[in-house]
Amino acid sequence: MADRANAAARACSQARCRQAGRAPRGMDRMSWLGAPLGSLHPEGWNAAVRKLVITQNVTVDGSIEMLDDWFDPRGQVDNIDLLEEIHRQDALADAFLVGRQTFEDLRGYWPTLSEDPTGVAGYLDEVAKYVVSNTLIDPQWQHTTVLSGDPVVEVEALKDAPGRDIVVTGSISLCHALITAGLVDEYRLFVYPIVQGRGRRLFPEGVQLRRFQRLDAKAFRGGVTYSCYAPA
Repeated sequence: MADRANAAARACSQARCRQAGRAPRGMDRMSWLGAPLGSLHPEGWNAAVRKLVITQNVTVDGSIEMLDDWFDPRGQVDNIDLLEEIHRQDALADAFLVGRQTFEDLRGYWPTLSEDPTGVAGYLDEVAKYVVSNTLIDPQWQHTTVLSGDPVVEVEALKDAPGRDIVVTGSISLCHALITAGLVDEYRLFVYPIVQGRGRRLFPEGVQLRRFQRLDAKAFRGGVTYSCYAPA
């Protein structure tokens, strides 16, 4: 309750400054007027809040669990417009968060490629990776930190640290925990024109988020569509 009250107080303070046309101390007026309410870090006016973003590939019937071969990671090189969007989003993030199974799947694939025209392997090799696991000891992949505590507490600490977007992909159980805890700021969904007929979905059973705001939408030449949503 105290955290919510503090957040509300910060938003009210921002609103009062906006109405008065003045910027808070430490922030120039033009930057302030262009910043959305509630978008500033609680530790200082000039530090943006770090977003937790879930990015998923999903079928038309809503499955994010790939049980059939409807997604080819290296096949994206033939869809240049889709690949450009992926790289655009990569540039907004400096932290890559996954559960252990997804981490091991990625580690067993991308670093083994002798060539990768998509550029995904290079990005994953260099980005700061965080893997949620209480059993993994040695991640065996550079720039990887193992988060062995409570996932919700660990991710809250990541969000409070300075940095750009934190991106989660795959990792269905982890996503369910973060959604249930109300930690997710954006959902970026790449919808593939396939009906799988089975498989786990993004939102856990029983969770209701009644209102979303669509922030972006695109269609790509290969048939994939993209939508970005944030809780309203």
